Amino acid sequence: MFRFDNHIVVLACSAALAVGITGCASSVKYGDAGAVETTTARFGSSDLQQIASKMVDSLLTFPPIVEITASRRPVMFVDTVKNKTSEHIDTESVTDTISSRLLRSGKFRFIDMSKIAALEKQLEYQRESGNVTDETAVKRGQQIGAELMMYGNLSSIVKRADGEKDVYYKFSLKVMNVETGIVEWADEAEIRKTEKKSLLGI
Repeated sequence: MFRFDNHIVVLACSAALAVGITGCASSVKYGDAGAVETTTARFGSSDLQQIASKMVDSLLTFPPIVEITASRRPVMFVDTVKNKTSEHIDTESVTDTISSRLLRSGKFRFIDMSKIAALEKQLEYQRESGNVTDETAVKRGQQIGAELMMYGNLSSIVKRADGEKDVYYKFSLKVMNVETGIVEWADEAEIRKTEKKSLLGI
């Protein structure tokens, strides 16, 4: 009768385990966040950075805006940027980058409308919970109203022919005076990307 050598069995199992672990292992490395992304024709990080840079430069150098921000920092809030493309694109990420750069320029102040509910909850807690002293509780009616509103759209046109995909993106942004309803500034950023499929379809 054939008998297994225990040492051989242990070595075989160890080898199989090592191969299994090696086959499932992955490698992670850091890349340049500012590098041009050319993986696909879909909207990516390079497009976000390009749009944000163009819009910020355009707004900060527009003569009427330069005049408005010469001696004061107007308060602005950002409305939702509508995604009119067929892709799932986080347009809030684009506007976050733009508003952050404008804020760091020292020319504007911003109201974060996405946190108004949380802010209201904190004000209610300070005034109604009984846990905060009257001297330190924030008084209502002291907030500064926004003078300007930023809003926009992201749209795209996609064409396919002979294994080639052509995508045209247009990002439009406007700044409106809340009191008068007048659009104080507007600009557009355009991006065209082409993707070719290999013969193997990879």
